[in-house]
Amino acid sequence: MTGLRTTQITPDKAQETQQIIAVAQSGTMAKVKKPRIDLFLEAHDSTEYYFDLKTAKPNMGDFVGFKRMLMEWTAIRAAQNPRAKVKTMLAIPYNPYEPEPYARWTMLGLFDIENEVLVADEFWNFLDGENTYTDLLQVFEEVGIALRPEIDDRFSKFK
Repeated sequence: MTGLRTTQITPDKAQETQQIIAVAQSGTMAKVKKPRIDLFLEAHDSTEYYFDLKTAKPNMGDFVGFKRMLMEWTAIRAAQNPRAKVKTMLAIPYNPYEPEPYARWTMLGLFDIENEVLVADEFWNFLDGENTYTDLLQVFEEVGIALRPEIDDRFSKFK
């Protein structure tokens, strides 16, 4: 973490994971609280995916904690089974900058963006295949149009 925070090293998810696995069963094992994971998936090839779902615009301090947490998840799982195929990732289900790419400078230098962060269509399409995000947006639009009077009525009470 220190190397990433001070930009002495660049993020490399595969290398970071290998380094964590290499030391995960050394030293004295500490008892740790079982972490809360937002989404867990196991692929047909036994790869375990651990996702932390995040809002669209966290700040720098939040991202530091997120990175540390993903590393801890890897360490916990590697301590249990160093041969487990583990991928820990951040998922940001919505891109507020659409149609522009998601760009948060607060992530740069901490995350291997290509291998550690899925945003909007990358996340939803990963879960269920091509066009899932587009289909999901279409459903939201249709429901929003159908329920518009009810939604407007509800929000009018907050004025």
